[in-house]
Amino acid sequence: MSVLIHIAVLVLLLAIVGSLASALYQLSRPRADSGRMLRSLMWRVGLSLALFALLMLAWYLGLIRPHGL
Repeated sequence: MSVLIHIAVLVLLLAIVGSLASALYQLSRPRADSGRMLRSLMWRVGLSLALFALLMLAWYLGLIRPHGL
């Protein structure tokens, strides 16, 4: 079960980076489309919140454990 959590976290992180890259692409275009850039950044925020909720839920259920560094 913890392998599925690790895969889900990795997929969400990749989606967050992809959304950020999409917003950067929209920003760097000569005719920047602010609506698409805003939508990409909104997706990034939503995905980040989903990742945080997934990590807290997995910790609460005991699927992952924090460790001290």
